[in-house]
Amino acid sequence: MTEIEFQEKISAVAAGDRNALREIYDEYLPYIYTVVYGVVGNREDAEDLAADCFVRIWETAGRFKPGNGHKGYLATIARNMSIDFIRKKNREMPVDEVPEDDSGGSPPTAGEDSNVNVISVRDAISTLSPPEQTIVNMKILSDMTFKEIAESLGQPIGTITWRYNEAIKKLRTILASTA
Repeated sequence: MTEIEFQEKISAVAAGDRNALREIYDEYLPYIYTVVYGVVGNREDAEDLAADCFVRIWETAGRFKPGNGHKGYLATIARNMSIDFIRKKNREMPVDEVPEDDSGGSPPTAGEDSNVNVISVRDAISTLSPPEQTIVNMKILSDMTFKEIAESLGQPIGTITWRYNEAIKKLRTILASTA
């Protein structure tokens, strides 16, 4: 969907057109799911949150500002909702509860893994600045080119590539220090 087509659809959504929202949903569900999954790392939560993102799009369509890239707009909604979800989930988790990984098993204990400081890639990404997280998620998880990212975020391609390279350096350092 082009920028102009999206602007027409989101304007129709703002006016209450459910069919326009359906068209946005059909076009961007995989993209939003990928962004959400990149943050939450759990299939079931990502499916629920991706659907909730379209409710948020319905509610906030009138606030869309054309010219800043609709993919960035969608990614920002998805990412912010995912971060809010994680914060809420972390507040609700009892202190003595051990989270399970996505495969259903418990994470390794000190006896099972001699490296107690194991950090997941998702945890490492969470240490990046919000712009870096967005760019890394768009590049790696959504398989977007630097040009597409730059267009969707309304930033120069040089800024995008620099931030991406800096983020990758930080991730390598973090992951190497825990290996």
